[in-house]
This record gives sequence, C-alpha cells and structure tokens, in this order.
Amino acid sequence: MAHIPVLASEIMDGLLVHNGSRVIDATANGGGHAEMLLAACGKTGKLLAIEWDKTLYAGLQEKFKGAENVILENDTFAHIKRIIERNQFGAPDAILFDLGFSSYHVDESGRGFSFQTDEPLDMRYSTDTELSARDILQTYAEEELARIFKEYGEERFARRIARAIVDERHHRTLERTGELVELIKAHVPAWYRRGRLHPATRVFQALRIETNHELGAVRAGLEGALSLLAPKGRIAVISFHSLEDRIVKNMFWDAKQAGGYLVITKKPITAARSEITANPRARSAKLRLIEKL
Repeated sequence: MAHIPVLASEIMDGLLVHNGSRVIDATANGGGHAEMLLAACGKTGKLLAIEWDKTLYAGLQEKFKGAENVILENDTFAHIKRIIERNQFGAPDAILFDLGFSSYHVDESGRGFSFQTDEPLDMRYSTDTELSARDILQTYAEEELARIFKEYGEERFARRIARAIVDERHHRTLERTGELVELIKAHVPAWYRRGRLHPATRVFQALRIETNHELGAVRAGLEGALSLLAPKGRIAVISFHSLEDRIVKNMFWDAKQAGGYLVITKKPITAARSEITANPRARSAKLRLIEKL
C-alpha cells in the first residue's frame, strides 16, 4: 500500500512556501509531502528532507537523485537543530512534521507494528537503536510496563496485562506479535475483546511510542525547529493521537506566551470527508500551525 500524504492542500496553504523558500520536511517518509514542498520552493529554493528509517531513506535517495537543491539526512527529527547547523542550511522558512507512522512500517517492514499480522516484536523505526519492543517486554518491571500501557496507550487494563506479561516470561520469551495479541485477549474481559477497538490496539501504540521515544522526540524536534525558524517562517505539525497533539498544542501556546510567535490554528485543522473516504488514515489527523513574528 502506498503512503498517501494527508492534509496536503491544507499544509501547502498553511506553510506559505514560495519560490526561493528554505523548507524542511522533518519526516520525509516516501517523499509525498517533500515533492510538493520542493515544487513550491522552486529551483531557487532548497529542501532538507529528514528520514530515520534506512529503507525509506534509500527510497528518497532514488526519488531525488540529481536534485541539486535537495539535502537528505538519515537521522531522527529529534536532532533537527544539529542537522540544520551541520548542513549550514540557514534559518528555514517552513518546517513540516508528519508524526504518523508510515504505511510502509505496517504493510512491508516486517517489524511488528501491526497486531493484524504475525511478525517479530521489533517496532523500531531505525534498526540502529538498541531496544526493541521484544526487549521492553522481556526486561521492564511490571510497574514500568503498566505505566507505559496506561500513559502512552491509555489502556484501562494496563496493570492486568503487565502482570500477565511478567508471568508469561517465566516460561518463555514473547517473540512475535501474534503471541502478544493472544496473551492480551486472554487477560481482558470478553466485552472488551468485542469492543470497537481491537483489544491490542492501545498496548501496541504504547510499545511503539516507548520503543522509539516518540514523545520526547516531538518535544526535542519542536524546540529545535522553533529556535531556528526564520522571521515570518511557519511550522506545521500533523499528529494522529491525543498525546502528541497535546504536546504540540502546549508547546505552541508556550511559545506564543513567551512572545515572538503567532499560533495560526486556534483549533486543529482536520481532514474533509472526501479525503477521509479516499484515505481512511486521515480520519484522526490534526494539523496545527505556528508562525514566528
């Protein structure tokens, strides 16, 4: 399945990219948003595209081969300030963060991002990082597992599931997503298993966030982006769950209160019904924008 860029027209309208702009796609993925940003900034502009996953990065190298005004970086956007400085990119006019994980990771990576396929419990965006989801399940104390399931997944049966995982690892190591799914199903009530959400949804979200330190990366990335943005420059952030959206909302508000920034979106922009019909992934997308005065 191809990764379809969400809220594409809203992003282009909001970021005000024009000929000569210096633009950053901090989460380049398959390059869908990056291509639009590059077209808008023209041959006199410059695009810096950041992608953490080596496989997706290799695809970007192929896609933008020969493009003289494109810089590609295989790194996490948490290091955006360092990336901008080492490339002598200058103050960016527009920065985009798309915080959703890629269709590639669910459909093709084989790293256990989905509870719907039986794959190794990995969940790392970058396989250069040490701690996988399997390692977390095998080594974290019950209290810590319960905390991340509750805090990052808002899982109501966090304690019960954590206890079951710790009990299970006395007998075996959980190696595959299918094993974890069956364990969760066996330790939540029947009515919960029949609910609108798959009973493993929240635990898988929490594990993915913990494995990749996602919330800390959002804070670090936005801090760096806000500090280096050009006057009249804008940042756009698309989030897909409430934890990320809350961080973005609060950081934008704090920047405004400190002075020198204007929050463009008092309420987040969401996808039109037509886009959701064409791309169901857009249903939970929320776009927020801020401008440096």
